[in-house]
Order: sequence, then structure tokens, then C-alpha cells
Amino acid sequence: MTDNHQALNASRLRASKENPWPHDQLKVMPSRYYGRWISMLAIAALIGLVGESMVTNQNFGWATVGKYLFSPTILSGLATTSWLTLVIMLLAIVLGVVIAVMRLSSNPLLVGFSGGWIWFFRGTPVLVQLIFWYNLAVLYPTVTVGIPGVFTLWQGSMNDLITPWTAAILGLGLNESAYMAEIIRAGISSVDDGQQEAARALGMKKSQYLKRVTLPQAVPFIIPPTGNQIIGMLKTTSLVSVISLSDLLYSAQAIYSRTYENIPLLIVACIWYLVATTLLSAVQTRIEKHYSKGRVR
Repeated sequence: MTDNHQALNASRLRASKENPWPHDQLKVMPSRYYGRWISMLAIAALIGLVGESMVTNQNFGWATVGKYLFSPTILSGLATTSWLTLVIMLLAIVLGVVIAVMRLSSNPLLVGFSGGWIWFFRGTPVLVQLIFWYNLAVLYPTVTVGIPGVFTLWQGSMNDLITPWTAAILGLGLNESAYMAEIIRAGISSVDDGQQEAARALGMKKSQYLKRVTLPQAVPFIIPPTGNQIIGMLKTTSLVSVISLSDLLYSAQAIYSRTYENIPLLIVACIWYLVATTLLSAVQTRIEKHYSKGRVR
């Protein structure tokens, strides 16, 4: 048995001297990605079929799309949609910060109120809330400012206060504030507790370390979902068409209700929504890159 091992070792030694780099003689085979190529061809074929159908199908009405793409009515609706998105998100972010801070408070009353706020506005459909605010005059026909039975500073009709603009801002803004509160709360919770202890050791009050220590570190975690919410809100504003507010969708509907060219006008609205969301996505990417400079990848 020993002689066999010695003979085997001797043969291996001779082979190593004759060819000291045996791995150089290995034949390297390139990787084959048949599934990748098949899926690419299938997707390309699908895109080609859809593109061919869109070009050859006269029912798309591309001439009508070009005619109304820069129509003053459409551009006015686009401006209304953009302005609504800005105002609603500013309201939602401000309320979201307040509700998130209350949610993290040690006061059980504030915790309960903020929890109830989030529970209600996240638990009911946004369209229902929008219609409810628009019909608030059914519950309260008049509004009185003052002390009942003592004096009245001002009295007016609820219909004068709750216009389609007011109903849209309240309905969408309050609903969005519940989602923003959870986003901001999650961002604040992501900051290490040691930061809070260090701030207290330096003698900072709660409001000071929240503003100077916690929120600046939470911002990089808050920005990505906030950007997604802004883009989502831009599209959600299309719901205000049900309360006759002249946003982008309502403007398109106002035109095709006269011309009966539904599909071309809806394509016009989709094009402008895509343009707006693309611009917002580009801004979001730039902001995320700015705040991620100091983070280790």
C-alpha cells in the first residue's frame, strides 16, 4: 500500500514538473443567457405590436391630440393641478410634522388624538372625504363666529366658505397629512436614541434637539417617501373633477363633452401627467443625491 502511494506521488511530481501551470490549459466557456435573450425578444415584439397598433389605429386620433395638447383650457387645467398639488402637500407636511411629534409624545392625550387622526383619515376613502367636505353645508348651513347667545362677530353661509377649492384642499390635504405623519414618525424613529441622550446631556430642550439634531438626521429618510407621495398626489388631484373643479382631467372632460372625442383628450391628459411626474421624479432624484452625500454607501 505504501509502495502504491509513493508511486502515485512520484507520478504527480513528474507531472507538475512537466506542466507547472495545469490550469492554463483549461478551456473557458462563455456563459449562455438564453432566457435573457428570449425575454428581450418577446418584450421587443410586444412593444413593436403595441407601437404599430397605436400608429395605424385611427381611433387614437393623434391629429386631435396635437390640436388640443397646448390648448389654453388644457394648460389652465394643468396649472390648477400643479397649484393644488403644491398647496395640498404643504398643508399635509406641516400637519404631518405636528401629528408625528404628537404621536411620539409622552402625553397619552396627544398620543391618542394623533392615533385617532391617523386611524380616521387613513381608514376612510379619500373620495368620500372629498365629497363630504364639499357637502358640509348640509350639516352646517351657516357659520357663526362668537359666543352663542352672547355676541356674534361674524355670520355667513357655509356655501360661501366651502368652495370647490376649499373642499379639495381640505379633503385631500387632511387625508394626506395622515400618511405624511407616519412617514415623518418613521424618519424620526430612525435616528439613534443616543443622539437624543447626547443632546439632553448638552442641556438642550426637547424642542431644540428635535429641531437641531433629530429632524436634520431624519430628513434623508423622509425625502424618498415624501417624493413618492407628492407624485401620487399630483395624480390624486384628478379626483377633484367630481366636485367640478377645473383641473387637468376636468378640462379634458369639458372639451370632449362637446366634441365627443374622448380617447384623444384623455391621451392629452395622460401626456401632461407623464410630463409633470417625470419632472417631479427628476427633482426628487437631485434632492436625494444632495442629502445622501455624507452617507456611507
